[in-house]
This record gives sequence, structure tokens and C-alpha cells, in this order.
Amino acid sequence: MEENMKLATVEDAVEYRLFLIPDEPRDAEEHKEILQKYIERIMTQFAPMLVHYIWQNQPFNLKYKPEKGGVPAHMFGMTKFGDNIEDEWFIVYIVKQITKEFPELVARIEDNDGEFLLIEAADYLPKWLDPDNSANRVFFYHGELCIIPAPRKPGAVSWLPTAPPTIPQALNIISTHPEKILASESVRAAVNRRIRGYPEKIQASLHRAHCFLPAGIVAVLKQRPRLVAAGVQAFYLRDPIDLRACRIFKTFLPETRIMTSVTFTKCLYAQLMQQRFIPDRRSGFKLPPPSHPQYRAHELGMKLAHGFEILCSKCHPHFSDSKKSPVTSSPLWAGFLDSLKKNDYFKGLIEGSAQYQERLEMAKNYFQLSVNRPESSVAMSPGEEILTLLQTLPFDIEELKKEEANLPPEDGPRPPESDSDDQDEEDFESLESDDDLDFETQEPGEEASVKGTLDDLKSYMAQMDRELAHTSIGKSFATQKQMESLAQTTNSNSDEEDSGAGDSGMTPVDVDLNLVSNILESYSSQAGLAGPASNLLQSMGVQLPDNTDPRPTRKPAEDQPAH
Repeated sequence: MEENMKLATVEDAVEYRLFLIPDEPRDAEEHKEILQKYIERIMTQFAPMLVHYIWQNQPFNLKYKPEKGGVPAHMFGMTKFGDNIEDEWFIVYIVKQITKEFPELVARIEDNDGEFLLIEAADYLPKWLDPDNSANRVFFYHGELCIIPAPRKPGAVSWLPTAPPTIPQALNIISTHPEKILASESVRAAVNRRIRGYPEKIQASLHRAHCFLPAGIVAVLKQRPRLVAAGVQAFYLRDPIDLRACRIFKTFLPETRIMTSVTFTKCLYAQLMQQRFIPDRRSGFKLPPPSHPQYRAHELGMKLAHGFEILCSKCHPHFSDSKKSPVTSSPLWAGFLDSLKKNDYFKGLIEGSAQYQERLEMAKNYFQLSVNRPESSVAMSPGEEILTLLQTLPFDIEELKKEEANLPPEDGPRPPESDSDDQDEEDFESLESDDDLDFETQEPGEEASVKGTLDDLKSYMAQMDRELAHTSIGKSFATQKQMESLAQTTNSNSDEEDSGAGDSGMTPVDVDLNLVSNILESYSSQAGLAGPASNLLQSMGVQLPDNTDPRPTRKPAEDQPAH
């Protein structure tokens, strides 16, 4: 039944912290109350942008974090973004904008790799900055990236600590010397290129596709479009135990399927498309032949339906709905709704209309998850949320079928847009190392030493080439002479050896042949799973058929017979 599985891995996550610049002494309770009000204001002000966003795993969120270990009380958030790196960079954009809209706030952001903003701008960093001394130096303030510098000598700059600063020290430096901590233009440009295009870029990251889905899933996705991510992840990370629930569907019956349009992120769509899967015969999901014009819609719907069935199967049959309290009963709801209206969230829709109600339901859901969630509350699982919607949401299959005739067109997959490594000509004009923050660290004659370093590097490379020429490493690559000799031998059926075989160690390799050979071997070894070879080929619009060739992989050149 199952041709391949995707093994779950440790998920990547990003953490973000927002600190309030100290202006006067406050007791802990007063500070907590102020920070909680900031959380409400931030989540309300950015709601129009966040409500519709489809997160890979977890949404942007903020909660109060009390003082601990010398770190003052602050607003904290953590989001697991899994395979969709765009979620992380969207959060960078949000955090940057928060410090622009609320100039009294300072933000820090890190992920599993640590200071990933410095990694993005690695080519332009000052020479003194390295992973050992970068702690608590990188912040967003007034919407700009800041790097707290280090003095070359202890005491050289009175307001700079010799060791990496503590958070209180950093906040004090930022508030008293904001003009001296601004990162260089080149460093800021490197980060800004990575988040360029938001918030408009959000729409470009989506992919709309037709899916043949059970009516219950169609109704759920109309109310909660973001649940598509949970459904895809459940299918993508399935295991044999999960699939037991899909032998016979109990929640989403295949005979109720209708054609609908589903909005994915490009990452979610790729995850669903790249896995081959054959449903259990008992499930009732039968696919048309691959040549059928709606084959892809049937295949996508079948996979997504399996994901939703898995989610619901993990819920207790009599789970409690006490976790969910009425949204409108919250004292914060009225102010939140007013803010949405002021920010044109409803786009001029008539109050009470179907589209207005859809947007209102999405706003209520966002409010429940991000604004009005008590610290002690336990969030509903996606499966519980789905079952709750099915119990409380009336839907008419016949009415849903009528919408099949007016579905919006699908998106046909496009190659990915250029990433942050692509730079416009004007970007190169200011791409210099961030030596403006390197206080008294420039040694005399340092610029002149750069040429000597490059000369030494060339010398090392030449020496390496000479040493490798006497090894058998080069024989593992196909060369142009080998291929020409093979062609001549085939044509003349001659047993003579290639006259140039003696110096084949220095013969240039056939780059194209080796590249194609290695890509095909890598693709074959993936055995249908997602991997670097298939991702690379699909980004160029190349779809390879399954490998049915039983032949072994290409032998190394030294094992091939001489001609």
C-alpha cells in the first residue's frame, strides 16, 4: 500500500523577544501589566496581515515572560517553521516592523543556528565579530538592524563593555547611543533583501489548486483555511500506525467528494505533490488513470483527505469542548473588532453578507489563538478543532456541489523566484565590510595584506593540484578523452589503447557528463522521496519518470575496461 515514508526530523524554530526600553523604575506587577497591553496592541495592529497567513506549523505569537537569570521581563514568542523557511523571514519582517511602529521597543531574534541574521550578512560583517563574541549584540531598534560594537582595547570606549554585554547593558547602550550602533549599510541591505517584498510577497507564496475532497473537509477549509497546513503535515509525516485509521474512513467518506479550490503555500503544495502514495483498497479512494485531465485534483484530494482523517483519528471520541470559550464574551473583542474595521480588514463588504461572515469567523479564530489566549489555557489540537467545526457547522453537500462550476483557475507550477543571493547592480555599490563599527581594530597595512593573502591562496591551490595529479582521485570522474576514445573504439572496433591514457590524470573532466550522471544517480537513490535531486530538477520544470532500470550504478572509471 505504502511506497515510501517521510521520517519526522527535529523541527527548526525561531525565537523572538521584545524588550521595553527602561525609562523609569517599575515594580514587577506594573511592568507585567504594561507588557501585556503591548501584546494586545501589537497583535491587534498586525492582525490584518496575520489573519490570512497560512503557517507551516505554528503562528506568530507573543506572551509575557517574567524576569529570570538577569534577563528583564519581556514579550516572548517561538514559532516552529519546519520546512518552510519563508515563515521565519516573514517573522523577521514582522519583528522589524513592530520596532518601527513602537519605537520604545527593542527586539532580538534567533533560531536553531543562533544569530542567523549575521549568517545572512556574513560577507559584510566586521572582522572582530565572530560566534564567540556575538551574544546580545544584534537587535532591531526603530525598524533598523543594530550591532553593538566591541572596543579593541579594554576601556578604550567608556560606554562599551569588554565582554559581550548583558541584556540590561545592551538596552542601556541602545537607548543612550542609538546613532553609534546602527549596522553598516551593507549589512542592513543583506537582511533587507531577504525580506524585500513583504507584505505583498505573502500572496506570491501561495498556490491554488483544484482538489477532489470529501464535503466535510471542504466545509472546514472554508471556515479555517489555515487547517490545510495541519492536514498536509499529518499526511507528510504519517507512519504505519496513522495509516491504520485510513483503511476505512470514518469521518470523511469518499463518496461525498466534490471538486473545490484549495489554497496552499508553495511549500505545502510541494510536500503533497512530491510523495507517491497508493491508498488502501478498503478506503474507497480510487484514482482515475494518470492521463485523466483531473488526475492531479483526485490525487491531491486523496492525500489531503488522508491527512485530515489521521488528525481526527488522534482525538478521543468524547473530547471536551470546554477549552473553547465564546470569543465575543471577552472584554478585548470589541476593541479588536474596531481596530480591524479601521484597518479596512473587511474591504467594504456589507455587514452580514456571506463574505463578511467568512472574514469575521477568521478574525474570531485569530483572536482566540493569538490575542485572547490565557497563559494557562490548553490549545485545541487540529483534530479537535476539525471535529468541533463538523459538529457545529451546518453544510449542504448539494450547495457545495453548485460551486464546482465556478471554481477559480488553478495556479501551473512556476520556477522559484530569485533568492537573496541575487543582487541588483546598485546593491553592489555599498557591499563593504561593516568596519564602521570596528572601533580601533584596523591594523596598519591591513589592506595591503589582502593581495598577499590571495597570492598565498593561489599558491596553495596550485600545490594541491600537483599533489592530486599523482593520486587516483581524478580517475573517478569521466574525462573528455575517455569519452572520445570510447566513441572511436566503438566505431572502429579497435583493441588499441588510447594513446593519451598515460596523462589522463591531468585531462580536464567532462563537467556536463559528470553532472548529469551524478544527478541521475542521486535521483534514483531517493526512491521516490523528496530530495535534493528532485527539488533541483523540479525547480527547472524537469519531471523525470520513475527509475525502472535494474542496472547497477555507474562503475568508477578505474573499474571500467580500457580501450
